[in-house]
Amino acid sequence: MNKTVAYLVGILGVFFVLAAFFYFTKSASNLPAFFPGHQVGLLKYHYKHGIGALLLGLGCFAFAWFGTAKKSK
Repeated sequence: MNKTVAYLVGILGVFFVLAAFFYFTKSASNLPAFFPGHQVGLLKYHYKHGIGALLLGLGCFAFAWFGTAKKSK
């Protein structure tokens, strides 16, 4: 696999982990408007969205880690 793809997936993993952080720490009304689950005036937290984003981020990190491994001969 191309190492550039692995690095891009790693960067995507960082964004997913940051999104999970936002979901765990901000209520639905305080999320950025482009985030799924943003609702004006709603004070609940979207923990399921946060868990999903965290799992996607960890999956991207694992994919990037195995994608940058040295090839055996």
